[in-house]
Amino acid sequence: MFNSVSIDGYYAGQNGAIDWFIHDPEVDQASHELMNPDTILFGRLTYQMFESYWPEVAKNPNAPEGARKMADELNQMTKMVFSTSLTDTSWENSKLFHGNLLEEVRALKEGSGSDITIFGSGTIVQQLANEGLIDEYLLVLTPVVVGGGKPLFKDINRGNFELLETRSFKSGIVLLHYKVK
Repeated sequence: MFNSVSIDGYYAGQNGAIDWFIHDPEVDQASHELMNPDTILFGRLTYQMFESYWPEVAKNPNAPEGARKMADELNQMTKMVFSTSLTDTSWENSKLFHGNLLEEVRALKEGSGSDITIFGSGTIVQQLANEGLIDEYLLVLTPVVVGGGKPLFKDINRGNFELLETRSFKSGIVLLHYKVK
């Protein structure tokens, strides 16, 4: 699981706002070194946000090189979208699922391949965490207090974690890497 989180524990502000995120290319590079996903799990909202942004970045010659590289990688990854209301996906390599999230993820984890990750999609994180289906957490602790919104660990049963690594950056962000005990 990879997610930005405010100091007060929110992954999104009021009405899903993420305008408090601090973009730091050094954090992007460090997190890229810690994971090697070929599959991304999305809920509808996060998928639609990514779908409306990243494919265009890949085509934009004026976008920063690092952003274009990330956009190309995202375009190539398998994107599994879990939604009860979405009827279609247009982003390449996207697959829409209306079925049971937990069954699908269990089957994925039993298969072969690189890492599976979740960007955003807090409700999916919460469901998978409660079933013990998340092995590692990469938290981008952002030096802001949002004051309300969507808490990342809402309704999650108790969990114990082993800290694998911390990295701090000039931007004030601290990258926390945990393994579930």
